[in-house]
Amino acid sequence: MMIRKRIELPPAITRGFVDAMTDYFAEENPTKRDAIAAHQLSVLGQYQNPRDGKLRLSDIKAMFRRMREKH
Repeated sequence: MMIRKRIELPPAITRGFVDAMTDYFAEENPTKRDAIAAHQLSVLGQYQNPRDGKLRLSDIKAMFRRMREKH
């Protein structure tokens, strides 16, 4: 079993992700929701290790849902 190191994100990027999650769930238009998630996919992709698998839009949406459930 390979242990993966967590992505180290600058605090501003982390706050931006949480803000985007809030905007995502406040938005009623599915196209705009997808745009919010796609932007976060692009941002997180910049900090991802090349050896890790590629993130997908569905991964970002799942992260948003999990984070919302914990709060």
